[in-house]
Amino acid sequence: MNIVMLTNTYLPHVGGVAHSVAAFSEEYRKRGHKVLVIAPEFAEQVAREEHVLRIHAIQNFNGSDFSIALPFSLALNERLDDFKPDIIHSHHPFLLGLTALRIARERELPLVFTHHTLYEHYTHNVMASSPVVKRFAIEIATRYANLANLVLAPSLSVVRLLHERGVRTPIAEVPTGVHVEEYCGGDGRGIRNQLHIPDSAFVVGHLGRFGQEKNLPFLCEAVARFMHDRENTHFLLAGSGPLEDDLRDFFTQQGLLQRVHMPGKVLGTSRRDMYAAMDTFVFSSTTETQGLVLSEAMASGVPVIALEANGTREMVKDRINGRLLNNTDLEHFVSAIHWLHDLPPGGRRELIYQAVNTARDFSMRSCAQRALDLYQPLVKNNTQPSRIHPNQWGRICKLMGAQWEIIEGLTGAAGAALRQAPEQ
Repeated sequence: MNIVMLTNTYLPHVGGVAHSVAAFSEEYRKRGHKVLVIAPEFAEQVAREEHVLRIHAIQNFNGSDFSIALPFSLALNERLDDFKPDIIHSHHPFLLGLTALRIARERELPLVFTHHTLYEHYTHNVMASSPVVKRFAIEIATRYANLANLVLAPSLSVVRLLHERGVRTPIAEVPTGVHVEEYCGGDGRGIRNQLHIPDSAFVVGHLGRFGQEKNLPFLCEAVARFMHDRENTHFLLAGSGPLEDDLRDFFTQQGLLQRVHMPGKVLGTSRRDMYAAMDTFVFSSTTETQGLVLSEAMASGVPVIALEANGTREMVKDRINGRLLNNTDLEHFVSAIHWLHDLPPGGRRELIYQAVNTARDFSMRSCAQRALDLYQPLVKNNTQPSRIHPNQWGRICKLMGAQWEIIEGLTGAAGAALRQAPEQ
């Protein structure tokens, strides 16, 4: 198959969607499929990317670390004509997601949409957040999903949520997998030596994007309270993002900065080594749809402590492979870290064993095959008129139809958001 992926975030941007698109694309190519990724320009991107078409974009939009792709690209149609796509896979319901819809309609190709994100929790990245804006984000994603031929969701919790929100398109659970074998045998001792963390220290760890939606102030407050109780504890806080300076200032005020290590953005095999340096991985986000870092940590043999949410309840089993906490009480979270710290060696080994077993259930190979099996009937049942070059008038008509669907979806979402605003 010739698969086109359209995404608003892609490498070198750090985030779950960017990682997911890259991981699935790589796995599809290993199986002999062709993949073209269409993504915005980002600072520090690789100069030449054989399988990627970059769209001109506004960098660091609204002070964030996101790029906003501009709506028109002269190179896009020519590249698609050469590539001859069989299926269009959109990873967002807006910006390049709208481009994906136009391409699918114009070329009469099946459209797949992965509902990666609970978009209402991310509205602060583009505008002032409010109940109306959050409702608008939900409506946009729901209406977009209903324009697709198939919706993929990263967890069963999200499948149920989308049904509740009114998605009528068929929905299938397809998590972003992890290459379990790549996370075995990390050099945790090397990372500890590099960061001057004693071998005997108990290391609480976190890796991810430092964004407002990740609930990091809660996490850092809980870890700080634990660190005040346990002098031989260090906190490995890896990643980058807009909250980085705020988090560093917090630990400075707490008098703990000498035991807090913030090595910045971590890529490639360094992620495996970073996880291997941790004794537990802590996670407090309640906005995730999967939480890819959880499966990476578990594949590295690191038990997880997390708040219950859509992205965690299918993966973390309380007191089996970590701790799953069903409330946001700080002391409850601190107690969970104490519980894991105080486990005897046999109990900790069992947690590690179960964590690795859980990660194997989310292997990249099986997740990619699941997605390909879902693609096949869509491609097989499609008449593929796009292989015959359509006349210009035919293209214009199809584009007008796609544009009308977009306008109708936007205005309908706005109307629904305004009508339901008083209920928020």
